[in-house]
Amino acid sequence: MESFDFVVIGAGPAGEAAAYKARELGASVAVVDRQWFGGSCPHIGCLPSKSLLDGAARHAANPERYGWAAASAARDYMVNRPADAAEPDDSSHLRRLREAGAVGYRGTATIIGRGRVEVRHDGARHELSGTNVVVAVGSSSKRPPVEGLDAVPVWTNREATLARELPASLLVLGGGPTGCELAQVYARFGVPTTIVQSGPRLAPTDHPRNSEVVRAALERDGVVVRTGVRAMRARAGAGAGGAHVIELDDGSTAEGHAVLLAVGRAFPLDDLGLEHYGVDTTGRTPFPRDGRLRIAEGLWVVGDPAGPELHTHQGHYQGELAVRMALGEDVRPDYRALPRATYTDPEAAFVGLTLDGALDAGLDAFELVADFATSAKGYAVQATLGHVTIVVDRRSRELVGAAMACPDASAAIHECVVAIKAHVPIDVLAETIHAFPSTSRILNGLFADAWRELDRGSD
Repeated sequence: MESFDFVVIGAGPAGEAAAYKARELGASVAVVDRQWFGGSCPHIGCLPSKSLLDGAARHAANPERYGWAAASAARDYMVNRPADAAEPDDSSHLRRLREAGAVGYRGTATIIGRGRVEVRHDGARHELSGTNVVVAVGSSSKRPPVEGLDAVPVWTNREATLARELPASLLVLGGGPTGCELAQVYARFGVPTTIVQSGPRLAPTDHPRNSEVVRAALERDGVVVRTGVRAMRARAGAGAGGAHVIELDDGSTAEGHAVLLAVGRAFPLDDLGLEHYGVDTTGRTPFPRDGRLRIAEGLWVVGDPAGPELHTHQGHYQGELAVRMALGEDVRPDYRALPRATYTDPEAAFVGLTLDGALDAGLDAFELVADFATSAKGYAVQATLGHVTIVVDRRSRELVGAAMACPDASAAIHECVVAIKAHVPIDVLAETIHAFPSTSRILNGLFADAWRELDRGSD
């Protein structure tokens, strides 16, 4: 048995962050993963999808000069996949961990007792001992209970981000960030694309105005958007040209030669051995997904299974924080300023609370909205869509929420992230000089309007 201060199960962004932080603080650490070191994000998630989105934007701007072959090659470079290989190469992730002093194991890890983890690979078994066990197992695409779906060779984000050939048509089940981003990619490359979302709007966890802009952008690019309908049964190859048919609960159908599942994520916790820490794994949720990190003495859960949301940057934050907490630092998770971003064109970003969320939380809040398309920045980039929204609490005179849909939303939102995290007063934000013309300058105007509103209310 080998002994460590930390045994990390899962080498995705959260697990890597935990391992690097442990080594930085002088702790010994073992990291186990049964597939890719680095996890889904750099190989079949965040990075290849953003590369394909960039390729799709280049193609939309100049179809003759930038086609699918160029976008596919750029994506392969991004995920470190040679032209003659089917899978990305994760060796650089494992090498960097080992260079940092971590011990890496390829294999399947199971908790067999408190502080004891068994690793199995190629018929061999060996045991690790850890003062702290960090569960960072990530998530996988959820398979909806649709009759006949087992007969359809469905896509997940893996197939959609690694595809080298365009499908004849694409049907996306699920309208979250993954579904919306990949729908735009394939639609812009000329693939007839339909997206089916059971709820009333796309991007259901985003700000409602962002959802409106994302839908308008997809429809502008030719995506057929079906909201408020649910997939009921599948008929493999029963459509035109051998397309798969999905019957919907309103009596209509949708078809696609490729069917992408983007209806949510599942967490591989059932056979992990959490019961050795007194965690009941028989229910739907073995522990609250509220981002608490510490589940039991010496047991930590970080990344997607931890909640409260599903973001690579959240997992990175949690991996580092769990190690700091385990080593005795007086720190606790703070998700008030957790940014969300969808990288469609235009981008959408959101942090903090909506107006309704702020009022439900008992805040004396108000909202201010600016139209992006008719701003100086919007005119400069010939925008036809977009907004910038802020939510302010009168009592604290602070920003408590912000959302925007515009070309650089994922970057511009971070002024609001810092303002919420650091409790920056509205008057300080309003008096800060912002470059013109920029998206941040639109925020500056809203901050100034909010300051005047606060002063009127105090008269």
